[in-house]
Amino acid sequence: MNKKIVWLLAIVFLTTVHPTNAQQPAKVPRIGYLSALSPAAVSDRMAAFRRGLRELGCIEGKNIVIEYRWAEGKTERLPGLAAELVRLKVDIIVSAGPTVTRVAKEATVTIPIVMGFDDDPVGSGFVTSLARPGGNITGLSALSPELSGKQLELLKEIIPKLSRVAVIGSSTHPGTVQSIKEMEFAAAAFKVQLQNIDVLDPKDLETAFGAASKGRADAVLVLTSVVTNSHRKQIVELAVKNRLPAIYSTAEWVEAGGLMTYGASFTDLFRRAATYVDKILKGAKPGDLPVEQAKKFEFVVNLKAAKQIGLTIPPNVLARADRVIR
Repeated sequence: MNKKIVWLLAIVFLTTVHPTNAQQPAKVPRIGYLSALSPAAVSDRMAAFRRGLRELGCIEGKNIVIEYRWAEGKTERLPGLAAELVRLKVDIIVSAGPTVTRVAKEATVTIPIVMGFDDDPVGSGFVTSLARPGGNITGLSALSPELSGKQLELLKEIIPKLSRVAVIGSSTHPGTVQSIKEMEFAAAAFKVQLQNIDVLDPKDLETAFGAASKGRADAVLVLTSVVTNSHRKQIVELAVKNRLPAIYSTAEWVEAGGLMTYGASFTDLFRRAATYVDKILKGAKPGDLPVEQAKKFEFVVNLKAAKQIGLTIPPNVLARADRVIR
């Protein structure tokens, strides 16, 4: 065959190949990250989540995209932010707390939701059971309700004459009711009376500590919620101002100047949340992935904070601390 004819046929063939037959670029997975707080308030958790993704080969900006949405402590913004992620058709929504999970659950029943943590996933109605979540939600449980007894025990150790503890939390926060139930059981064993103080708005914080002092509380136990987590510095300062020993749920509080914390390691939980994202991107259904419980716990003491209120931490308590801030 004439070389010119062969050349012309080749040109015709190449120009008539349908575009759909050409290789299409691979779709880059898009992950929605929804938080009720600000980036600064949870920077350690975010770093742990990204580290977990990198360990699994998921590199932000390279083979995955993360769409961040921050409510900055204003929970009324969450429904709109969740709706944005749904409109973007993200492949997964990572919810950074129980309040967020509730909003995400209302926003979609089809997009997989990975809980960075939850205090009581079954009680909150997010999953059918820890072993078989069902539906589109799975993730991590922080075991916060069960830890309330341990927190009271630590307060009793540093204040031997402990008789009254003010419990500051938000009744609207998923898991709070269960936490208080567990605490009441432990309080009876330690012969401690609880004073439950409901904080639904930041403006209630000053009043809450005033009520604790008026009620002759020997110490304060602060439960996790959007209101409390968004105003750590103010709460820590109020505890010092009222000379009240306080225990919190995460190490972030002690780093903000709080006295001590005992609870699940949230950096570990968020690092492990990346595992769920990876499995779902590879085809796993969230309803088939069991909710895992906290494996790592932290007890941190701040001696600077103790000195501010004239409190001496017993040596045997310090010896058990994972970390002591001096």
